[in-house]
Amino acid sequence: MSIRVMLVDDQVLLRTGFRMVLAAQPDMEVVAEAGDGVEALQAVRSTEVDVVLMDVRMPKLDGVEATRLICEREGAPKVIILTTFDLDEYAFSALKAGAGGFMLKDVPPAELLAAIRAVHSGDAVVAPTTTRRLLDRFAPMLPGGGGSGGRGRPGLERLTDREREVVLLVAQGLSNGEIAARLVLSEATVKTHVGRILTKLELRDRVQVVVMAYETGLVRAGGSAGPAR
Repeated sequence: MSIRVMLVDDQVLLRTGFRMVLAAQPDMEVVAEAGDGVEALQAVRSTEVDVVLMDVRMPKLDGVEATRLICEREGAPKVIILTTFDLDEYAFSALKAGAGGFMLKDVPPAELLAAIRAVHSGDAVVAPTTTRRLLDRFAPMLPGGGGSGGRGRPGLERLTDREREVVLLVAQGLSNGEIAARLVLSEATVKTHVGRILTKLELRDRVQVVVMAYETGLVRAGGSAGPAR
């Protein structure tokens, strides 16, 4: 079955470019387009969508609020934020609102397609390098980012030492494969650890793990680990 994608961006040329890339894929189809957040909400109500590619800065309703409202819906589609790194300081807020990942607008087509497939399958945050760069920029803006050492999040005390290691590496933007290599584990084992972490911390996905780690001070801007327990 094809992945049903909706494009949300106020720049028609940008939507056209993304549509052409997606149309060439046998497992994807663009089922809706919107020029702002209001149109996106209307489209989600009337069209079955699996993945939304969401711009941040748009008229009427921006991508942050649109993402929050979409993700509140039962059976909501996955949302990938597409942002211009130097301008969009709301991208991190969109992740907190429920987006499943983010990428820069100048992402190579192959990486964009891989991100859509990954998020659709439920696999976590995409573009680890972008994750690190954006978090370095936005971490100082986060409430509680002063370095509490992770003591502010209920459930952290239930993590094993290994799970805590995995949390720190996820928060630094490493993929499952990179974490497996770093800890000398199989990717399946890493995925199991991530699943247990999400359950213990009552988090939705890896994006929320990243946000939590920065908000509680487990990881600081620059990707360094916070104070020990």
